[in-house]
Amino acid sequence: MSSILTNNGAMVALQTLKSVNANMAEVQNQISTGKAVANAKDNSAIWAISAVMSSDVVSFKGISDSLNLAQSTVAVARQASETVTDLLTEIKGKIVASQEENVDREKIQTDITALREQISAVVGAAQFNGLNLLQNSGLTDQDVSVLASLDRSGSGVTASNIDVARQDLGNGTAVAGTMGTDIGSNSAIADGNTAAAFTLTGTPEAGMSYQIDSGGALGLSANVVYVARNGDTLSDVRNALIAKANFQAITDGVDVSFSANATAGQVDLTNNSGASITIATAGVSQAASNAENDGTIGGSLEMLEQFDVTTGAGADAALEAVESMLQVSIEAAANFGSAQGRIETQNDFIASLTDALKSGIGSLVDADMEEASARLQAVQVQQQLGVQALSIANQAPQQLLSLFQG
Repeated sequence: MSSILTNNGAMVALQTLKSVNANMAEVQNQISTGKAVANAKDNSAIWAISAVMSSDVVSFKGISDSLNLAQSTVAVARQASETVTDLLTEIKGKIVASQEENVDREKIQTDITALREQISAVVGAAQFNGLNLLQNSGLTDQDVSVLASLDRSGSGVTASNIDVARQDLGNGTAVAGTMGTDIGSNSAIADGNTAAAFTLTGTPEAGMSYQIDSGGALGLSANVVYVARNGDTLSDVRNALIAKANFQAITDGVDVSFSANATAGQVDLTNNSGASITIATAGVSQAASNAENDGTIGGSLEMLEQFDVTTGAGADAALEAVESMLQVSIEAAANFGSAQGRIETQNDFIASLTDALKSGIGSLVDADMEEASARLQAVQVQQQLGVQALSIANQAPQQLLSLFQG
């Protein structure tokens, strides 16, 4: 039925045209933004997932920057450790040469002093952005944790770290603080015998001092001092004190040697001096407990400062000590090399993971541009047809009115 008051055809054409225009707006929005889901209104579930993953992508970019910084820092430390190893190897060669009697030991000592100073310069300069991983002589020095990843689970997000251990290649001298406990054996050790000299006790803390006095029966020219650093165990302290005591004894020409007993903390003395030796109780002491900044912590290469190859005894002591120092520097370089390799691998993984996340997010929210272009052409045709249909529907009542008026 046709009516001049109600144009049903025009209403249908108008609703169709509105629907076509809405579709066109949607397609044009996809083409202009490149996204099928540009906001929560388009698809709230997909948008929520993409928003979470997009935030992770931003976080992983920050992690990548952190890993790049750590990689550079560790690379500097590794290179410096390798350089110190080369310099110690050169020092070892000088010490071996000094074993000969018919050499100018004074000139060799001058060369060793220069190489020692170069080691100090290398260790001091081995920093990146103010962080030096070759210095571990402070009471508050800690291993470095590098942010490596964010692990997302149903319970939330947790940070994953790569720990890089500091390595001490300094040659600063240890200075004992307040000594509180006498631990000497106070028993005679006959010539040619080995017996307990003292036993370390307690749990070492950074700053605790341990000392063998020079004024006792051993006849050492200087006190043997070790000050514990962070992370030291009783075995670490004992081994370090033994190494320093043996070095001092060889330097002074005292025919005794210290060694570790199977009993925890116990140090034995082998006496080949030709006479009985009694280490008095007061001859060896340790701090009763740790007081903050009690003693000055020395470096792992501190015996370098005591190398003196101008005498035969000094050359012998230096030869024995330099080998352990080489092991320290080689281990430091190896540890930094392992840490650098792991950081590089993690950095490559983070880069690949970020690309995968971006691709996944894109598959969720990005528009198919070929499909969108085809839809736009189709909707444009629909729009043209809708306009024509509305125009025809509007003309029908006018024609009917004209018929009645005519």
